[in-house]
Amino acid sequence: MIEAVGLTKRFGAKTAVDQLSFQVRPGHVTGFLGPNGSGKSTTMRMIVGLDRPTSGHVTINGQPFRELPNAQRHVGALLDAKAVHGGRRARTHLLALAQLSGIPEKRVDEVLGVVGLQDVARQRTKGFSLGMGQRLGIAAALLGDPQVLLFDEPVNGLDPEGILWVRNLMKQLAAEGRTVFVSSHLMSEMALTADHLIVIGRGRLLADMGVSDFISLNSADFARVRAAGTGRAERDALAELLDGAGARVLTEPDGALRVTGLPLPRISDLAHEAGLRLWELSPHRASLEEAYMRMTQSAVEYTSTEDPRAELWAQEEQGLKPWPAEEAPQVSAEGWYAPPPPGAAAAPFLMPAQPGDLAQAPASRPTTAEDPR
Repeated sequence: MIEAVGLTKRFGAKTAVDQLSFQVRPGHVTGFLGPNGSGKSTTMRMIVGLDRPTSGHVTINGQPFRELPNAQRHVGALLDAKAVHGGRRARTHLLALAQLSGIPEKRVDEVLGVVGLQDVARQRTKGFSLGMGQRLGIAAALLGDPQVLLFDEPVNGLDPEGILWVRNLMKQLAAEGRTVFVSSHLMSEMALTADHLIVIGRGRLLADMGVSDFISLNSADFARVRAAGTGRAERDALAELLDGAGARVLTEPDGALRVTGLPLPRISDLAHEAGLRLWELSPHRASLEEAYMRMTQSAVEYTSTEDPRAELWAQEEQGLKPWPAEEAPQVSAEGWYAPPPPGAAAAPFLMPAQPGDLAQAPASRPTTAEDPR
């Protein structure tokens, strides 16, 4: 288990991490989320002893990283896939790490097979693509068969097949009872991989809870309703009917109605009783990305001057309530939640597309092998 208590790191006048406290428990994939500049990388560096906290402390299974005997046997980390000497061959790089920690040489070949690099093991790493470098970094993290694993952007540069492999690997490691802590900007991937989330902004803890609870507490769910016919009269009649029943109704650009405050069966009954036919009646459930945007919009350091979704966000801030609104989800006693500061008006951050591999991969695609450990 990883435990941080009052963790703070300052670089001169800048506070990168500010009184951060959390626990990463074994048996789960814990996602570590936050905008650029929020302090994620600094936090991970402090966990593995690369940076010393200004105040507070962080322990791994009750001990600081620097005090762990033969630390690589206990903790594996991928923090920078490019931190490899380009003149070294992949196998030689792993062998050097193994010899430093007293790990048998056969384990090097085992992890090369696990990450699918067995066919390029004797190539120099300067010719590796970004995705191949990621695989080598994961192999180094797995080398000591550790119980605690940290990964910073592990799918960066991987193709869809590689992303699926990493996802399954993370889940497998957690299912074995290991502590798995993963930082990523890919919200869609975190939604499929993580069981629990720790979200920070400007160095401070914003949320520490399960994925489903996080989405429920940071989203505005609504019903999407469309009246039969293309005329404005039908749409206005339906909007007036629902508004009279206590719903909040907004018109979307394509003519559909966004309705909050009424469950779908009630909307259907009202339309039926009024003799109005519906062409569409569907629930909108927020994604992890939407919930993350709402949570972190006041903590974003870099924002675009133009955001095509600004009007949608403005509508939601005018009073949309989560649908259904009868009962807020229950957060476990272990969870913790802090909403964004009131009055925050920063535009949501638009995530750029992920880059592809930076170099040409070999003709034979890396394929992974079962881990014999």
